Formats: sequence, structure tokens, C-alpha cells
Amino acid sequence: MNWLDLVGWAGSAVLVWSLLQTRILRLRALNLVGCLVLIGYNGVREVWPMVGLNVVLALINAFYLRKLLATRHDERAYAVVEVAPGGGILDYTLDAHAADIAKFNPGFTRPTGGLAFLVVSGDETVGVVLVRDAGDGVAEVGLDYVTPRFRDLTPGEFVYRRSQLFVRHGFRRVVSPRGMLAPYYHRIGFRHDGDRYVLELGA
Repeated sequence: MNWLDLVGWAGSAVLVWSLLQTRILRLRALNLVGCLVLIGYNGVREVWPMVGLNVVLALINAFYLRKLLATRHDERAYAVVEVAPGGGILDYTLDAHAADIAKFNPGFTRPTGGLAFLVVSGDETVGVVLVRDAGDGVAEVGLDYVTPRFRDLTPGEFVYRRSQLFVRHGFRRVVSPRGMLAPYYHRIGFRHDGDRYVLELGA
């Protein structure tokens, strides 16, 4: 096997690996990389039908990647819905993703009160934010969860962008959960404070 064959196998491996991804942004990016490698490989080998196929797939991936990245921080792409803290669609979502929630939010226990927000894209629930009143105008986030498909897009940020969601409940500050894995709060206006992040409302 020569180096060119290794390139071809590597491109095929990346293509297959991309299809195993649950995160849609990562799937599209890896699939695009695999297609570009295979365009080069099949071009050198002069296998033109495969070149044509991978060119089309690369263009499709590039189109959807551009669309995903363009709407990543666009409030028109997501809606935040306040729901009752127990029952209905909230309980269904928490039950359906219980194992994944436990992996990224160690120690999470389902609250009996507080505030609950669902982040939706179209008719799909893509995130859940649960908050409790910690006193003195502080809203403490108990859960900030995004479904695997949308995790690279961090749609939970839209809950915190709309500070009136908290202000109208009398909160002046929002603090993140302790020990959350892979937090993104520093990118959306929170400041780092010890083992958590803090957002001053109206700041």
C-alpha cells in the first residue's frame, strides 16, 4: 500500500467517523473534510464519478455549515419558553435525556420548584435551563442542558441574553452550577468567580 492509498483510506475513515457524530455541526464539518480528501484522492486516480459525488456532498455540507454558523447566535433561530417546573414536556425531556444529563451535570437532582425554561428550534426542544431562588436576588442555575445534536451551537445562551426573564422574577444576578463540565458562560457575558460563573443582570 502506497501513501496515496493511505490518503484514500484516511478520507474514507473520516467520512465514516463523521456519520457516527451526534452533534450536527461536528458531523457536517468532519464530513466536509472527508469529502475534500476523497476529491483529491479520486482526482489523482482519475475516478471521475467519485470526484463528482464528493464535490456534490462537499457543497451540501458547506451550505449547511454556513447556515448553522450563521444562525448560531441568531435569536430568530431559537425561542425560549418558560414552563411549569414539574410535569408535562419538561419531565418528558428530563427523563429522555437522564443519562446524558448526569454525564455533563454530575450531582444534578430534579428540583421541585423554581423556574424552568425550554429552548426550542422550530418544534424541537433543544435545551433546558432550570433555576432556583438562592435568595438576595440571586438565581442559581441547577441545570443547563443542551441535546447532543445542538450542543456545539450552545442555544442555552438565549435564556441568559433575555435578562428580563430573570428580572421580572426579581433577580439581579445569575450564577452557574458548580462543577459543570465544559461550561461556555465566559463567552456570553458571565465572569469567572471561583468554581462558577456569575452574570450581573443589566450589566
